[in-house]
Amino acid sequence: MSELVAFKNVNLPSVASLATALRAIKQESGAGGSVILKMDKTGHWVFGADQTEVENDSLWAINPFSFVHGYICWGDGEVLGEKMAPITDPLPEIGEAPSAAKRGWEKQVGLSLKCVTGEDKGIEVRFSSTSVGGKRAVQEAATALAEQVEKDESKPVPVIAFGKSHYSHKAYGKIYTPEFIIKKWVSLDSEPEQNTLALEAEPEAPARRRRAATA
Repeated sequence: MSELVAFKNVNLPSVASLATALRAIKQESGAGGSVILKMDKTGHWVFGADQTEVENDSLWAINPFSFVHGYICWGDGEVLGEKMAPITDPLPEIGEAPSAAKRGWEKQVGLSLKCVTGEDKGIEVRFSSTSVGGKRAVQEAATALAEQVEKDESKPVPVIAFGKSHYSHKAYGKIYTPEFIIKKWVSLDSEPEQNTLALEAEPEAPARRRRAATA
């Protein structure tokens, strides 16, 4: 049984052209309007303004054309500037960081996903990160996608589950890092008038109550 998974505002270049650009993210290690996805300090994947916890065992499709790279600068808990570009384009040019920036311009990478199973089915999210662990997760997804495209470009869409790992820091204790666990690869079936991605989705999981994510 197939499900149409539509990604907003996506232009579909040649699938084969992704490989070189995706590999570039390894050496260098979004689009606005999507719900923000992140891993919180307790190691839980959450999304949206209400920090809704991602449903256990849900599957998500990575949009293979959504990989971005660029820079961001933060002030006191707020974004002072962000310049991102598709991974197929050069890194955007940046000038001097705003005077209130805490750490100047920081390199950032990201990607977009859409839930394909469970109670969050249909939700689109954007994940971006400046941390070593977050950038590594995006890099590994990009490298796996590049290898898949070179091997079988007919199935360039990774369907993933969210995972995590951790390490101990002397000052901060247990630090969690995100992982994208690829479960399978599915085909891309473009419909120009709707810009859709066709997936063979897993059976939909039954709805359940989730704990309220904490800040």
